[in-house]
Amino acid sequence: MTPSGVLLMNVGTPDEPTVESVREYLREFLLDPDVIDIPTPLRHLLVRGIILRTRPRKIAPSYQSIWMEEGSPLRVYTDRMASALQEALGMPCEVGMRYGNPSIRQGLQNLRDSGVERVLLAPLFPHHAQATTESSLKFAYRQMDEMGWSPEISELDHFEKDPSFIGPLVESIRPHMDEDTHLLFSYHGLPLSHIYRADKTGSHCQKVDNCCTIPTDANSSCYAHHCTMTTLAVVEALGIDDDSWSQSYQSRLGPVKWLRPSSIEKVDQLVDSGIKKLTIVSPAFLADGLETLEEIDIEMRNQFIERGGEEMELVSCLNDRPDWIEGMSQLVRSALNSDEPQGSES
Repeated sequence: MTPSGVLLMNVGTPDEPTVESVREYLREFLLDPDVIDIPTPLRHLLVRGIILRTRPRKIAPSYQSIWMEEGSPLRVYTDRMASALQEALGMPCEVGMRYGNPSIRQGLQNLRDSGVERVLLAPLFPHHAQATTESSLKFAYRQMDEMGWSPEISELDHFEKDPSFIGPLVESIRPHMDEDTHLLFSYHGLPLSHIYRADKTGSHCQKVDNCCTIPTDANSSCYAHHCTMTTLAVVEALGIDDDSWSQSYQSRLGPVKWLRPSSIEKVDQLVDSGIKKLTIVSPAFLADGLETLEEIDIEMRNQFIERGGEEMELVSCLNDRPDWIEGMSQLVRSALNSDEPQGSES
C-alpha cells in the first residue's frame, strides 16, 4: 500500500499579536489575486496604499484580546485537529497555512520527510470558494513543483452537506438552543464578483428566485449555495421552524459589493424584531480564530446587548471535538479510497 499522508490547509494567522506581524500577514493575504481579484496595480494601491497603513493598528489589539498562551487560537486549534486526526488515522497529518506559518511548503516537506508517497490535500473549508479552497490548492501544487516532488495526489472536496460534518455541527449547536432562542448562521462573506464567477451558466446566480436553495450544475461550486445547504441541513436536523433562524455574512472588507445581509446588520434587525436570546454559529470556520472569538463573541455580543438583547451565546467551532475528529476521519478515508490519485500539477 502506498504510504499516505494528509495536509490540512487553513487560511493562516499572524505569528504574534503585534502591529508588524499583523501587517506582514495581511500583506501576504490581501495581495493574493484570488482574494482581491482586481487588476494588480489597483490591488497594490488598495492594499499597500490604504489597508496596510491603517488596518494593522486596528486589528492587532483584537488579536491580543483572544491570544492563547500557546499562540494564535486558529493555529492552536488547527494543530490540535491535526494531532487528533493523525492518531485516529495512523498516518502523518501536517498543517499548512496558506498565509503565515506553518507554511504549506513546510507541511509538504514534513510529509515528504516522513516517507509519504501519496498526499491528500485537505482544505479545511466545508464550502468551496476561490479565495480559500482554490487559492490553497493552487499554492500547494506550485510548492510541490518548486520542490521537485511528484507524489500521488488526492483532494478533499467541499463537504457542506456531508453527515460527517453536519452531525457534529448539529450536536455542537443543540446545547445552545431552547424554544426562545433564535439561531443565526454567520458565514464568512465574499465579494459578489466571486459568487457571479462561480455561476457556470451566467444565468442563475442572483437571477433566479431563491437561487441559493436550488441545487443545479450552475451553482455546484458556488460558496453561497454551499453555505445555504449547510444551513438547511442543520435546520432540518434540529427541527426548528423558519422563524427561529437566520443566515448572514460577516467580515466585509473594502468598497466592493459583498454577500448580504451582513451579520452586524442582521443582529440589529433581530433585536429590533424583538429577539432577546440569540445563538450564533459560524460553520464556515472549522477552527476558532479572530472571526469567531473577537468579531462575534466580543463585537457582535456587545452590539446585541447594547441594542437591547439579553442573552447571546457563541457556538464554538468544531475544533478538535471527538465527534468531529471521527467525522473528519471518515471524510479523509472516503477521499483516499474513492478519489483517483493524480500526479502533481501546476
